[in-house]
Amino acid sequence: MSDIKNPDFKTAEDKSLFDIEYELGKLPNSPGVYIMHSSTGAILYVGKAVNLHNRVRQYFRSGHGHNNSPKIIKMVSQVAYFEYIITSSELEALVLECNLIKEHRPKYNTLMTDDKGYPYIRVTVEEPYPRVFMVHQMHRDKSKYFGPYTDKSAVKDIVGLLRKLYKLRRCNKKLPEQAMKDRPCLYYQIGECSGPCNLLISEEEYKENVRKAMDFLGGDYKETINSLTEEMKQYASSLDFEKAAKTRDLIESIRHIMDKQRISDVDGDDKDIIALSKNATDSMISVFFVRSGQLIGRENHHMSGDMTEADDQIIAEFIKQFYSGTPYVPKEILTEYVIPEDTLIEDYLTEISGHKVKLTRPQKGEKVKLLQLAKENASLVLSQDIERIKRKEKRTIGATMEIAEILGIEKASRMEAFDISNISGYLSVASMVVFENGEPRKNAYRKFRLRTVTGPDDYASMKEVLSRRFTDDKLGTLPDVLMMDGGKGQVNVAEAVLNSLGLEIPVCGMVKDDNHRTRGLYYKDQEVLFKRGSEAMHMITALQDETHRFAIEYHKTLRSKEQVHSLLDDIPGIGPKRRKVLMQHFKDLDAIRNASTEELAQVPDLPENAAAAVYDFFHKDDNI
Repeated sequence: MSDIKNPDFKTAEDKSLFDIEYELGKLPNSPGVYIMHSSTGAILYVGKAVNLHNRVRQYFRSGHGHNNSPKIIKMVSQVAYFEYIITSSELEALVLECNLIKEHRPKYNTLMTDDKGYPYIRVTVEEPYPRVFMVHQMHRDKSKYFGPYTDKSAVKDIVGLLRKLYKLRRCNKKLPEQAMKDRPCLYYQIGECSGPCNLLISEEEYKENVRKAMDFLGGDYKETINSLTEEMKQYASSLDFEKAAKTRDLIESIRHIMDKQRISDVDGDDKDIIALSKNATDSMISVFFVRSGQLIGRENHHMSGDMTEADDQIIAEFIKQFYSGTPYVPKEILTEYVIPEDTLIEDYLTEISGHKVKLTRPQKGEKVKLLQLAKENASLVLSQDIERIKRKEKRTIGATMEIAEILGIEKASRMEAFDISNISGYLSVASMVVFENGEPRKNAYRKFRLRTVTGPDDYASMKEVLSRRFTDDKLGTLPDVLMMDGGKGQVNVAEAVLNSLGLEIPVCGMVKDDNHRTRGLYYKDQEVLFKRGSEAMHMITALQDETHRFAIEYHKTLRSKEQVHSLLDDIPGIGPKRRKVLMQHFKDLDAIRNASTEELAQVPDLPENAAAAVYDFFHKDDNI
């Protein structure tokens, strides 16, 4: 088990480091989430398990029913390695699975890509007469949210029950402003609504009913269960077995969902949970990220150094290093120890984050449970995967240290690389790719479309791009070293831009040989060669390839958009909305070009005159 960030396999030898059969034997008998990766590091599939040991092994064993699926067979054939996160319950595994799928969009999770995710129950406590209903997302408003839940049908039953028991309104009227405009609805007539739409109940009495409903959602539901149980017995004694069975199922739905429910308050603070595990030679720290009441993921970090150092001191050093390099610091950080100089560290974190940060050692409740879960993860990683993590560190952090040593600079933790892409100067674009600690940091990538340069002038283009990058305050952190996709000329351009801005950043050119393979770096007017097969060489090759790929991808996107624009937006009467419906209906431009007037007239929301304009545009030269 390792960090969710993808290891970077670069050679066949690297890929063989993960022995699937051996790793299957180490799987714990615990609930959790598993992540299947391809040889390139792409996430193929994310799933949850009540028992990770049993579930994950099934994928690689013949004779199991789910392996008969062609999709699963194809997916398993592409799996190069897997990782997993243990959780305290199946519910937490489900919620974490959903969050990971929404973030990574794995190729083979075709049934788990619904943006709605798991449902919540929303109580609009900000209204004079609050409503209770199911929603699929939380919003930063004043409402109270309960969830997420994993059983949509059970949530519907619970909402219906609460409305019936406490006579809560179902309408969307703005009360009391819109009260007394219509007679009470049918639900009032059958005794399932208290009639707030006609002010038949006071605001205070209605809110007391809402409070009881919220107590129910908060876990105080025994009285309701007892009441329904008596109702079920009465139905049974009167031989109304259908209603008795329905009431029994409702009781089971309540027990199922309420025993496992979690409460999320939109005003609650985000938290990080940090736990340590160590042995005689290594230590491992697990960080769990809780956002808006949900466990959304975790990272594991290997700490090297003197293992005789006190545990609280190791965590203190980790906190200072970790949060100095992260874009977000939560308001609360939970640890199992009182951290040395905790007040000083809190002041430091408060300063860099812009809000008050508190270090807490929880003593009881859910926070202690989360802390224990993080510690179990750290122990598991340390006992089972430390050697593989060390190999990964050699390929990533070790490679950056090797590059820094070769160049004679302090560090190369953050490298930024730039490339220009155009076709004879047409649609010139540039890419900025960022590697941090030897791994791509894709949320820091940037695309640039050239504004001032026309024609195929790569030097002028690079001057514009670098000037924009280093004068844009939003781009923030400066690199330790700048990597240019080119030789002396590109390096000179970059150095001139940096000098004009008063910045001292080492600049290197990534040099390729005659076979277009990276062979070294151009630095300080000389070429620095790598040892063949070194980690530094692999790292620079990966950086150069990624920079080129990102630029080409952006250029292709723009070319595609430009093509659509030139052929559709130039037609009189066709704007963005009509262009969209045309493309949705015909799928491609050739189909639109070849469509008859009758076929064009069948396009939804496309007026007859617009359809005629499209036909005339593509056939205006037919009779010439």
